[in-house]
Amino acid sequence: MKVALCQLAIVFEKKEENTRRVLEFVKQAKSAGAELVLFPEMSLTGFSMNLACTGERERESVQHMCGVAKQERIAVGIGWTALAGEQGENHYTVISAQGEILSDYVKMHPFSYSREDQYFVKGNQTAHFELAGIPFSHFICYDLRFPEIFQCVSERAHVIIVAADWPGSRREHWKCLLQARAIENQCYILGVNSVGWQNGVYYTGDSCVILPDGTVAEQLQDEEGLLLYDLKDDVKDYREAFPVKRDRRNDLYAELYEKD
Repeated sequence: MKVALCQLAIVFEKKEENTRRVLEFVKQAKSAGAELVLFPEMSLTGFSMNLACTGERERESVQHMCGVAKQERIAVGIGWTALAGEQGENHYTVISAQGEILSDYVKMHPFSYSREDQYFVKGNQTAHFELAGIPFSHFICYDLRFPEIFQCVSERAHVIIVAADWPGSRREHWKCLLQARAIENQCYILGVNSVGWQNGVYYTGDSCVILPDGTVAEQLQDEEGLLLYDLKDDVKDYREAFPVKRDRRNDLYAELYEKD
């Protein structure tokens, strides 16, 4: 299946403008033959903690994108903010080409360095979906620094999406950690990041497709656009050829955590 990663130059806190531009890229992805198009974290607002501006009680953005996905007949991954009492939830939702929600995830690790944890509650569940017979999972940005959750979902998932607003000041961390997660889990990693300036912070993009052996197959840097890739599910071949995962000792690791 062909996937499209949209490296979007998000206009900070301008939901209407970003929604219009997302629609344009959805149409471009469909015209290019993609079956799935993925957008960065907080796709329609940028990385904002202004819940009065960005927070939604009625899932308006998701409902709108369900209509877009159905109209354009393409699956869509979108980031958005829900209100949860006086706090928010940082969501990433994947919608089918029929306009139905395939998967919804709440960021497990709010970024305390920027005080995200003071505004957003922590998610507690992983998310999975299947498309074209390929099992996927997905995380958000700072989650990338916590390898345990990747090991957990890669028991099922052959492709893991990481949607982010990852700043250029730590771009080498982004690239290195994406490769590490691919190598450790012997799965495809799709990293989709924003690009350009948001609220005084510069984002370099570096959206990429990484193979299960850590090879960077495709990458887009420092410019807005679509990264297209023909994805095939050959993860079992990688794992059978070099069977690292069968040597993992998950029960022992759990015991060591408890002891420490």
